Amino acid sequence: MVAAVLQVLGWAAFFAAGLLWPAGTADYPGAWVFIAFFVFGGSAITIWMACHSPELLRERLAAPVQREQEPWDRVFLVTFILLFIGWLPLMSWDTGRTGFKAVPVWLQIVGAGCLLVYGLGAWWALRENAFAAPVIKIQKAQRLVDTGPYSIVRHPLYASALFLFIGIPLLLSSLLGIAGSAVFIAGLAWRAVKEERSLLRTLPGYGAYLLRVHWRFMPGIW
Repeated sequence: MVAAVLQVLGWAAFFAAGLLWPAGTADYPGAWVFIAFFVFGGSAITIWMACHSPELLRERLAAPVQREQEPWDRVFLVTFILLFIGWLPLMSWDTGRTGFKAVPVWLQIVGAGCLLVYGLGAWWALRENAFAAPVIKIQKAQRLVDTGPYSIVRHPLYASALFLFIGIPLLLSSLLGIAGSAVFIAGLAWRAVKEERSLLRTLPGYGAYLLRVHWRFMPGIW
């Protein structure tokens, strides 16, 4: 658990450098709120997994490229991570360029609220599904999970991530970042479809699950 929390803190330091340096100032409230959310939220869910689901924690901390992983997912996940790492300083630079005023304060507060919704939604999904690995693969003794949020949508972690990708650019006050959100959301949608095709081949009962739960991300929408 200590190693996991240190990893969270290491990423937080990386994000701090990637946000404050391109902005040209440490007087960037949105960036500090994001960093605080990552530190406290990431540490809280890490400690929770360490206490309640240590195997899930090991999976969540594993490398993004694994031998058992679907080959297409290796390319996707590495690309997705690199784009995300580049997205943050781009938003910081854009915000500094526009004088930190591109997004009104009330929308920045909405963005912070979106991050909170993401954190709660992700925790709910992880609590229900001990097989929620970050890579597409079948784990030992894996079974179908169709309770909790999985009884509402097929991909509750992705559904929660929608709030993350909308909330971050609002909080950081970047119009350019909002445009970039569409890329990440489209990527999640593509991965969800590919994941379903993979699970249809490898996870018993998944076909019947698709007939019971019709929506991927948002009930009534998609």
